[in-house]
Amino acid sequence: MKYSRLTKEQFEELHPEFINFLATQSIDASEWADIKANTPEVAEQELDVFSDLVWEGVLGQVKYLEHISGQHMHLFAIGETNMHLVAIQLKNDKDLATKEGFDWLRNNLLDDNVEFLQANKTYGEDKNLDIFNLIQQGAIITKGELYNYFNDLVNSDN
Repeated sequence: MKYSRLTKEQFEELHPEFINFLATQSIDASEWADIKANTPEVAEQELDVFSDLVWEGVLGQVKYLEHISGQHMHLFAIGETNMHLVAIQLKNDKDLATKEGFDWLRNNLLDDNVEFLQANKTYGEDKNLDIFNLIQQGAIITKGELYNYFNDLVNSDN
């Protein structure tokens, strides 16, 4: 398995797609019940393959990620060959993951306690796996509003 197995809730949400997935392998409902009952290891493999297919589809569509925790905000734009990072670091005790901390940042962008950094990172052998690893570390998929705002702010002189 390349990524991680979908949760029970995710499988329930994707039930029609899973049925289609099984149908592409000529597995109907009664055969699936038989597989689960008599060869659970085969059923586990099917769940893993389906999970990887779903992850591949999702990861291939990701354009932006963000990870906000404590005094750090990491905003990623996912490009074809590399990802661009805009990072904000607070040098005080404000917590960006709280409304109060985020409001403080919004009102104090030019404060000496706010540091902006940028970086580009070329993907390893597998772009989707790099994205997946960031998600596993706590990043979430977004539409890029924060990334675009801070990228424009940081690069407004250029």
